[in-house]
This record gives sequence, C-alpha cells and structure tokens, in this order.
Amino acid sequence: MNVYLDNAATTKLSENTKKYLISVLDAFGNPSSLYSHGGKSKKIIEQARKRTADFICANPDTIYFTPSGSASNTLGIRGYYQKHDCCVLYSPIAHKSILKCVKEYKYACPLKVDAFGSIDMKFLKEKLKTAAHKPFVVIDHANSEIGTIQDIHTITELVHLYHGIIYLDCTGSIPSIPLDVRKTDADMLGFSAHKLGGLKGCGVLYKKNTIELEPLIYGTQEQGLIGGTENILGIASLGKAVEHYSYSSVSADNRDHICNFILHHISGSYLIGPPILSPNRLPHNLYICIKDVDGESLMLLLDMYGVQVSTGSACSSRSMEPSAVLLAAGIEKSDIHSCIRMTVTGKETKAELDHVCETLKKCVETLRTIHGEN
Repeated sequence: MNVYLDNAATTKLSENTKKYLISVLDAFGNPSSLYSHGGKSKKIIEQARKRTADFICANPDTIYFTPSGSASNTLGIRGYYQKHDCCVLYSPIAHKSILKCVKEYKYACPLKVDAFGSIDMKFLKEKLKTAAHKPFVVIDHANSEIGTIQDIHTITELVHLYHGIIYLDCTGSIPSIPLDVRKTDADMLGFSAHKLGGLKGCGVLYKKNTIELEPLIYGTQEQGLIGGTENILGIASLGKAVEHYSYSSVSADNRDHICNFILHHISGSYLIGPPILSPNRLPHNLYICIKDVDGESLMLLLDMYGVQVSTGSACSSRSMEPSAVLLAAGIEKSDIHSCIRMTVTGKETKAELDHVCETLKKCVETLRTIHGEN
C-alpha cells in the first residue's frame, strides 16, 4: 500500500486537468503573435485568467500569471518596495521566498508571533503607529509547516487603519480555505497552481489596480510586470484545476485520526502549532515532534514502507539549518530535527489511515532501538 501524505508540498494532477491538457497540447503558438496559432494560445490563457479570477472573486485584469508562488511573492514584495518608500513589517514564519526577499531591505522589521505562530497584534499595532515610512505588511495567510491560520481580516483592517498596504501569501491556505478578495480586502496576494491539482511552474499574483509595481522581469507580457513567453500549459492547468476545484473534502477527520493515534500510542510525541481542535489550524495539517527520533531518518524509513511524509517545507528540506518557523515559535532546538509533517487530502480510506498509524509506530520503535544501541 502506498499513502501520500505530503500534499502541502505538492498535489496530484487532477484527472479533469490531465484530460484538458492533452486536448490543448497542440496549442504551440506564441500568445503574442497575431496569427491564428498565436490567437489560440492567447485564448487559452485569457480563459484561465477568467476562471482564476472567478475562483477568488476578482476581476480578470487584477490577475497576473507568474512562474511560481515564490515568483508571485517576489514580484509583489520587491516590486512594491522598489517603487515606493515603505517600511516592510513581515512575519518571521513566512515562506523562505519572503524571508530572503526582505532580509537586505533597510526598512524591514520582523513581527512577533506566539508559540502557536499567530501574529502578535499588539506588537503589529505599535509598529504600524511608529513606522518611519508607509507600512507594508507581508504575512502568510496560513503557515504550511505548522498549520497556523492568521486572523487576516483583523490584520488587514488594522493595516488599512494606519494607511498601510498588505501582501498575503496564500499558497499554503488556498487548498483548504476558499478565498474571496472582496472580503479579505488584501492589496496583493499570491499562490501557486500545483497546490490545487495543477502543474508546477505556474503561480498567480493578484493586486488591486491602484497598486503600482516595478517589473520582476522586463518585457511586454502580463501587463509588463513579468516578461517572457507564457507557460501556456501551466496556466491552462490552473484554469482547469480551479474550474473543478471543490472544498467538499476539506475535513480534519483524517488528520485527527492519525494525530490521536500518535499521541496515545507513541511516547514522547507532541503536537506543534495550534491545538488540534483549534479553528486557527489548517484542517489538513499535522506537525508532530517525536523525541529521540531523527525526523529525516523516520521520513526515509516510512518511505520504504510506502508512506510519504516530510520534515517541513519542501523548499527547506535539503537544508540542515534549523527551521525558521520552529525557532520563531519557540521550539526547543534539541527537538527541531525530530519533527515530521503530514498533510492529508481528506479522501484517505480507513485502511490507508490504519496503515499509516501502524507503520509509523513500527518505524519509531525501530529507530529508537537503533538509537539506544548506539
């Protein structure tokens, strides 16, 4: 039996999307060309733009296609910072593409988070009040590592109260939290196609028409903000994926089944992030520390038995540096490399869940035996 539990890293290409992509494989024309082959490709892109806009309740002219979620983050953040005098206030548990983007900015300040990863609202308010330049707040809607969902409505209202601008990284949240830009009122946000059953290599930037950005790549495509011939198949996959995307399977039941087994049957284990029943935790996310077990060794051993999990963000999986998310949340350094993350779809069968639980217990016992012998 093979059970894939790393859906926060990427998702399987949906069947409807796969069939659609096969039907448009012959659309090889350059979308910028004026003849018929180019027009066919352009039509595919604009159809996807319309479907993506509908998916987040936006207007098509506010949707920009990028090469990835990280590219969307970079375009939104760097593009705004280079165009405006602003002070960047950012979440210390944001995605690495955000943290690396802001680290060299003269006017940049990390916000504070509590042990569950939630933004410290009192600290945010103080920084908004005392910012030397226009506040530009950058946070992740939900952290895909420890599952924390931020109170974006309250944060956005506060930012706008102090005449600031807010950017939301929605890549981790959009698979399980429907997004309506009319209600969130975020000035900019980004996400990626492959977290929704589309192809890798396609991201989205939404921005209000009043926001001006410096281009990420100079050219004529995407209203001049990100030049280069468009990834037609990637964009097409996103358009089809969101057209058929359903939130009906979003449930915490399967996540809770695994979590309860671990906490009751594997000693020295504890949950990281918001409590399991908290509405502020992503329903598909389970981040567990298992003491006296190396997380990477456990991940590899589980894979041998057909269970795929991760030790955190895929963008950090090849780095031995301590997770910035876990450090910011105050996790003991001795426990940081003893963690694994499991992210479910909600469609797993009972047989699959039982296989995961039994296999996990067996692998932990094996590794602890080896550790004890050493």
